[in-house]
Amino acid sequence: MWYPNRAQWPILWAVAALLVLAWPPDRGRSLGVKAVNWLADPTGSLPTLPAPLPMALDDDGDAVPAHDAEEAEYYRVRGSSPTTRWRMRVKEVSDPFDSATERQLLVGLAVMSALGVWRLNGIR
Repeated sequence: MWYPNRAQWPILWAVAALLVLAWPPDRGRSLGVKAVNWLADPTGSLPTLPAPLPMALDDDGDAVPAHDAEEAEYYRVRGSSPTTRWRMRVKEVSDPFDSATERQLLVGLAVMSALGVWRLNGIR
């Protein structure tokens, strides 16, 4: 039975952790991105930029001031400090690639790592 040697273990652990953290689900964000989003705002206290007002509201007089107040609060908090601005940016980060592209890259990384581990097995 084959067992990894000391040089192979770090590669196997690092690639396994990266695959688990970066593998994108069918919908939503990967586990690693969700963790980064949560670390930026663990209590959920930072505001998010409100969506634009839909055209279907027509003449709703209460919706426009409410939306403007949410937007003003967002920009007030965002302008309060560079650290808060950075946290708000990190809170809204998403996966860098399309899910299908990200899966292809991760499978390629896994295959290349397996070949590297196999190559290290031959070096004694």
